[in-house]
Amino acid sequence: MIRKSSAGDASALKWVKSSYSDSSNGSECVEVAAAPHTVHVRDSKNAHGPRLTFEPRAWTDFAAYVSEG
Repeated sequence: MIRKSSAGDASALKWVKSSYSDSSNGSECVEVAAAPHTVHVRDSKNAHGPRLTFEPRAWTDFAAYVSEG
């Protein structure tokens, strides 16, 4: 995981809501945005709040682990 964003202007990121988000409960939504060297994850109800940033390989490993569970 990367602690500091390296996407430059974060407002230029294209956020996509996770297909795992519960559409019946608006308080449980996660959004993901890919940049050339990072993957950003945020809580959709707090778009200007904190976010996690992963290196692409770490995100791929995490997504594979979650899909196995």
